[in-house]
Amino acid sequence: MIKLVNSVIAQAVEDGASDIHFEPDGRDMRVRFRIDGVLSAITTIPRRMVRGVVSRVKIMGDLDIAERRLPQDGRIGLSVEGHALDIRIVTLPAVHGEGIVMRILDKEQVLHTLDTLGMQGLNRARFETSFRRSHGAVLVTGPTGSGKSTTLYAALNEINTIERNIITIEDPVEYQLPGINQVQVNHRAGLSFAAGLRSMLRADPDVIMVGEIRDGDTARIAVESALTGHLVLSTLHTNDAASAITRLTEMGIEPFLTASALDCVVAQRLARKLCLHCRRPMVLTTDVLAAAGFPEMDELEAYEPLGCPRCKDTGYRGRTGLYEAMTMTEELRALTIERASADVIRDRAVEQGMRLLGDDGLDKVRAGVTSIAEVTRVS
Repeated sequence: MIKLVNSVIAQAVEDGASDIHFEPDGRDMRVRFRIDGVLSAITTIPRRMVRGVVSRVKIMGDLDIAERRLPQDGRIGLSVEGHALDIRIVTLPAVHGEGIVMRILDKEQVLHTLDTLGMQGLNRARFETSFRRSHGAVLVTGPTGSGKSTTLYAALNEINTIERNIITIEDPVEYQLPGINQVQVNHRAGLSFAAGLRSMLRADPDVIMVGEIRDGDTARIAVESALTGHLVLSTLHTNDAASAITRLTEMGIEPFLTASALDCVVAQRLARKLCLHCRRPMVLTTDVLAAAGFPEMDELEAYEPLGCPRCKDTGYRGRTGLYEAMTMTEELRALTIERASADVIRDRAVEQGMRLLGDDGLDKVRAGVTSIAEVTRVS
């Protein structure tokens, strides 16, 4: 069992998977990897080995191997072929037996820059202007797994100089950045995002990064920090940039405080990049573009996925970011104070020049970076 579990983890690392899914079906156990945001079947574990595999993973994560009725979560730290890994584990007591999901974090992976992330033009200019200020709040929003933390790390790396004291509170610490004080949430010890943030404010910070604003308490402290001379970077779970404002209101933050503290919101998604070795030229018709949400577009020359050995016949290899960056203007601050809806705020931001996620996606389709199918899938 030890060799089997280790070999699955090693293959996942080699394939660049972000997650491993062990899924019982009542007979055997299916193993799937999430690669570039998409799940694919890898192998099947025979029924006679299923319980042993589950027990082995639980032992590795210091979980209760006798508890099969309740979900459990744990963490594994190990090294695979020179890669220091932090693996988060969740067990799920499903109808057909216990399933397991493992999230893989490679602590030694190369830190991305804004260039390699695919942030360009006006989106980059707005974001970069905001995180280079001395104070204010900058939020990155999107669903789980959309690359929010990676974007914040790229920003921190840009402003990480000897003159600044940068402190982060994260769950978990995904990248280790030299010169930055990184604190990991530890719920068992009572160290939550809110508790860590309170302590950080007494440590003379210039820049604070909060891995995620999950509750009203954390949101309130983050906003107050931004209003008292600190630059605060954080993430939020919303579908677009404008919704971040209404989400903070739902968390109990007074709109006038949000309007005063917030400087920029970046919404993002990750789209798979076309394999450069097998992508095929094609023409997107007006009907196809209209179905994808671009009703007034002329025909467009683009590329489509084909598949080859280099991309394991998927047609895609790697991922790029799709972005929309909303900078707070006086009009948007006024709408925030008036408790305007996210739709009203979004429409006004677009009138003021904000480019939506789909617009950025279409630019990357036009450039041959990704496909219209990917843009439709993620945005």
